Amino acid sequence: MVTVAVAGGTGNVGRTIADALKASSNHKVIVLARKESKAQDISVPVFGVDYQDVDSVSHLLETNNVETVISALSVRGPVEGASEISLVKAAAKASTTKRFIASEYGTVAPTEKDLQLPQHEHRLATIAELKKTDLEWTRVHNGYFLDYFGIPYIETHMTPVSFVVDMANKAAAIPGTGNDLVCFTYTKDLAKFVVAALDLEHWDESLFCYGDKVTWNEFLAIAEEMRAIYQPGSKFTVTYDSVEQLARGEITELPSHPAIYPYFPKPLFQQYFGKFGLYVTAGLFDFQHGTTLNNKFPDIKPTTVREMLSVWVGK
Repeated sequence: MVTVAVAGGTGNVGRTIADALKASSNHKVIVLARKESKAQDISVPVFGVDYQDVDSVSHLLETNNVETVISALSVRGPVEGASEISLVKAAAKASTTKRFIASEYGTVAPTEKDLQLPQHEHRLATIAELKKTDLEWTRVHNGYFLDYFGIPYIETHMTPVSFVVDMANKAAAIPGTGNDLVCFTYTKDLAKFVVAALDLEHWDESLFCYGDKVTWNEFLAIAEEMRAIYQPGSKFTVTYDSVEQLARGEITELPSHPAIYPYFPKPLFQQYFGKFGLYVTAGLFDFQHGTTLNNKFPDIKPTTVREMLSVWVGK
C-alpha cells in the first residue's frame, strides 16, 4: 500500500482528493496543511507544516514513508508559489518520495503572456523546479469545475461563484459566440481520476480528464430546459460578451456577482473572469488530446452537464 500526501488537503480540491484517497483501498493518505489551517470533520491524519522549512517537511515525508505528493495548494500569489516550490524541494530531498502532482487543475496555462493571470507565473515556476529534480511529475487538467453550477444542491467543498451561467438567477453572460467547446468536470470525478492515475506506470507531463464537453450555447439550452420543468417558459436573460470586451477586462455582471465584491473587488473580478472568457474563445478549455484519463479508465463514469443541472428541476 502506497502512502500519498495531499498538500492543501483541507481546502477545496485537496479535501475532495483526500476523501477519494480515503475511500480507496490501494492507498494510505495523509494531509499536509499550513499550521494555522483549521481542519474540520476530516477522517485522515493531518500534519501542520511550515512549507518554507524544507528539511522539516522532507523529514515528515520520510517518516511517513510518502511515495507520492499531490499538491492542491491554492497557488494564486507569490507566497503560495514559494510554498509549492519549497514542497517540491522537500519531496526531492525525501528518500521515499518518487512522484509529484503539481497544483495546476483547471485548464492549461496559456503560453501567450497577455492571456496569463498572475498565478500562471508561479505555476510555471513550480514546473521549472520539478524539471531540476529526479521526481516523476505531472499535472492534471480538467477544464472548468462543474460544481459551481450545482451549488447549493450538491455535495462539494467548492465556494460558489458564477461564471457565464447564473443558475439561481436565470441569467447568462456568454463569452464570444458561445460555440466554443468547453470541458467540465465535477471535483468528485476529478478526484477519482487523480486516484486512478496513481496506478499508472508512467506519467506524461500533463494528464487530461473531463466529465462532459459542450459549448456554452448547448450548456445554456440544458440550463433553460431544467429550470423550465414545472415552470414553463422559464427563459434566461442572455448577453454575449465580445472578445474585444473580454480583452478590456470587462464582463457582463450577473445577478450573483455583487455579493462577491466585498471579498473579490469588482475590477479584479472582471479582469480575472474576462481572462477566463478569453480562454474559452481561445479553445484552452477544449482538450483535443487523443489520450485522456477517460480513455485509460473507462470504468469511471463522470457526471455530465445534464446530470449536474438536473438538480435545479423544480427549484
